[in-house]
Amino acid sequence: MISKLREVVIINNSLFRNSRYKDLTLNQVYEMLVNFLKQAPHNEYRLSIGTDSQVGTNVTVFVTAIHLHKIGKGATGFFTTQIFPRPLLSLREKIYYETSKTLELASWFTDEKMDRLVNCILTTMGRPGDIHFEFHIDVGTIGPTRELINEMVAMANSTGFEPKIKPESYAASCYANRYTKITS
Repeated sequence: MISKLREVVIINNSLFRNSRYKDLTLNQVYEMLVNFLKQAPHNEYRLSIGTDSQVGTNVTVFVTAIHLHKIGKGATGFFTTQIFPRPLLSLREKIYYETSKTLELASWFTDEKMDRLVNCILTTMGRPGDIHFEFHIDVGTIGPTRELINEMVAMANSTGFEPKIKPESYAASCYANRYTKITS
C-alpha cells in the first residue's frame, strides 16, 4: 500500500502551464484566474476542472486541467501533467484515478477561494456577472465508460462543482486530452 502511495504525485505540489506560461504553482494559477475574472466581471463564466489520461507501454500519463471559459468570448486554461509509473490497463482503475485527480484539485478550491472568485464578478457597479463551477468526468453514455457514470458522478457530488459527463465534459475530454499524448 505504501509503495502505491509513493507512485502518486500530489497535485498541490505540481506545476501548471499553458501555451503562454510554464512552471506555475497552483496559487499562481489561482491569482491568474482571479485577474481574468476582474478584467471582464460582467460576463458569464464557467470554471471547469477535469482529468484525462493515456496509457503507454510502461506508464500512464495523467493531465489535469483548470479551464475558465468566458462564455462566448474566450477562455484561459492551465494543466498539470503527472506520470504514473505503470500502465493502467483496467478501465475502472484508470477512470477512478482520473476522477480522483479531478476531485483532489476541486477540493483545493475551498469555500474561501470560491467566494473570492464569485466576489470578483459581484462587487462591480452595474450588472453583475455569473460563474458556474463544473467537475468534468471523462465518461459518457456511449462506450464502455457508461457503466461507471453513477459511481464517478457520486464521487464528484462531494464537491461544490456540478458534475458533467461527455459530451459536456470538455475540460477532460478535449482540453486535458490534447496534452496526454505520449511521444515515446
